[in-house]
Amino acid sequence: MTEKKVEMWSMDDLIALTDEVQSEDLDYKGKSITVQWCELVESEEPKMIIPDEGQSEEEKNAYYSELANKKILKMIEKANEKNSEAAFINEEVWSKLPTSLKYKISAKVMGTETDVNF
Repeated sequence: MTEKKVEMWSMDDLIALTDEVQSEDLDYKGKSITVQWCELVESEEPKMIIPDEGQSEEEKNAYYSELANKKILKMIEKANEKNSEAAFINEEVWSKLPTSLKYKISAKVMGTETDVNF
């Protein structure tokens, strides 16, 4: 059996990801949409407050969902600042997008996408 050679990241390449605008064309309901984003450094991350133990699971899940939305939007807005000509999604547009498209974009940006096509 042939071993697959795994390429290793260099520290410089990992750090460079926070300045690099990444983009991808996504298929959504038979049409294409281009999404761009940048990785964040810790200081750019939305600030998180640990939910109170007295909160219901529903309230905790809503909080974490909102936090994830803020992170994705921040990654998109960072790319928009670096590459304004290709800016397509902003905060105003993001709030109006269909939830299924937001899930697809979020999965792509976070690197968790599957072959599900909404």
